[in-house]
Amino acid sequence: MSVAVHRLEPRIDKAGTMRADRGGPSTSSILIALIALLCVAGVVMVGSASEVISIQDYGSPWAILLREIMWMAVGIIALVLAIRFDYRRLRALRMPLLVVTMALLLIVLVPGIGVASNGSTRWIGFSQFRIQPSELMKLALVVFGADLIVRRQERGASYRTIIGPLLLVAAAACGLIMLQPDMGTAMVVAVISVALLFASGVSMRPIAKIVLALGGLAVIVGVADPYRRARLLSFLNPTAHSTGSGYQVSQSLIGLGSGGLFGRGLGNGHSKWGSLPNAHTDFIFSVIGEELGLLGAVAVLGLLVALCWFGLRVVERAPDRFGALVGIGLVAWIAAETFINIGAVLGLLPVTGIPLPFISFGGSSLVITMVAAGVLVNIARQGAGAAAPGRVGARVVAHHRNGASRVTVGASGR
Repeated sequence: MSVAVHRLEPRIDKAGTMRADRGGPSTSSILIALIALLCVAGVVMVGSASEVISIQDYGSPWAILLREIMWMAVGIIALVLAIRFDYRRLRALRMPLLVVTMALLLIVLVPGIGVASNGSTRWIGFSQFRIQPSELMKLALVVFGADLIVRRQERGASYRTIIGPLLLVAAAACGLIMLQPDMGTAMVVAVISVALLFASGVSMRPIAKIVLALGGLAVIVGVADPYRRARLLSFLNPTAHSTGSGYQVSQSLIGLGSGGLFGRGLGNGHSKWGSLPNAHTDFIFSVIGEELGLLGAVAVLGLLVALCWFGLRVVERAPDRFGALVGIGLVAWIAAETFINIGAVLGLLPVTGIPLPFISFGGSSLVITMVAAGVLVNIARQGAGAAAPGRVGARVVAHHRNGASRVTVGASGR
């Protein structure tokens, strides 16, 4: 049985721009607005959450905020360039991008070259100018996986020729990332891989086996390492480890609970005064809840959910299959990071050090996320052009064959 779900034809204005709704703004404009709001919220909250640690480490309450503004400026430039860069040209860069990123993941493990911090060696560079190769791997995997799926399916190859190479690359990347160690980023890479496989239309049975295998491997790796085992035990019962491995989660929950509905007020939070480690990075959502209250936390979460929602709309209206698959990978990436970060802050998931997209303080993580957002906007704009009269639009067709869910992107009528 085959069930086809066709999108409604978008409204085209005189300039040939696709509208998200009748008389409403285009999807690309909505995405840009959401990104802008998230970036503003990020700068404001990093400035508020970092003032105490900034004085302690640098002697000025503005030092970390100025670094965030610097990286945000670089990220905005990267966003603009990605928006103007035709995403289809990424297909020609898939192998150079993947090979260079794999090489950087190897180089970061070389003693004397990789920069260590808090027991992890994840960066290359000097002073404040450092890059994290594992962040670039997310983008490299999305592009490589989307191109692989399109090329193999255009040739009518079996699903094994898709699953095998994609999982091999993802496993190699996860292995190198785990050696840093960085379990959180490895989890995000795994989520991207599974999302691409699901969108490729392969049978659900091997995907289910893959998910179970990855889950089992994650538990084994978590239990084998003493540090991760302590994090896992504190996640299962944070109050029993509130003075040890569960200290961050306990303080995070205290901060969130003290904010109430409207919060203590911007800049008036107490947890950032030393009781909550990494307040401006991994646990910035706790500071948001304390200072802006439940309403502020829900607003930030709503912006991230809206970004993913409109990202899926971009996937639905992508002009070609490669664009749809890239969009799926990017949305899965942002959604996974949001889910893992907030889940850890709320004590629902183990703490893995994943930043909150666009909000947490970051260098290369922020810039690469901005690039991903720019690619998503570019796909939206290309989809708008393809929907103009005389051009080929897109549709999403869901096939149910032998109990398997298959998602494909085809062309709508001219």
